[in-house]
Amino acid sequence: MDINLKRIYEEPSKSDGTRILVDRIWPRGIKKENVRLDDWIQEIAPSTELRKWFDHKDERFPLFREKYRRELDTQQELIKILLTHAKQSKLTLLYGAKNTEHNQAIVLKEYLEDL
Repeated sequence: MDINLKRIYEEPSKSDGTRILVDRIWPRGIKKENVRLDDWIQEIAPSTELRKWFDHKDERFPLFREKYRRELDTQQELIKILLTHAKQSKLTLLYGAKNTEHNQAIVLKEYLEDL
């Protein structure tokens, strides 16, 4: 599997492969018509409650990772869709968070690679 991460604010590249946005909320300042996007799977993102609790605070990331992985355990149909894309070609998970080291896309990528 070839899974990559990229902020949606970065320029698309031909090497991105299938580009899927994995945020629950559309990223600020981005016009939908200006984004090369193959899909937007909102439901794979952390629940609103978990997202608000995490609030992108680095010290909460370890517990966030644990809680989000438990949520992902209940989203197996969506996980299958992402795995299918990753097995067929390169998959780029797009996210809007400024923090490139502590965000939900990192956890999702780890989860997919662990399967």
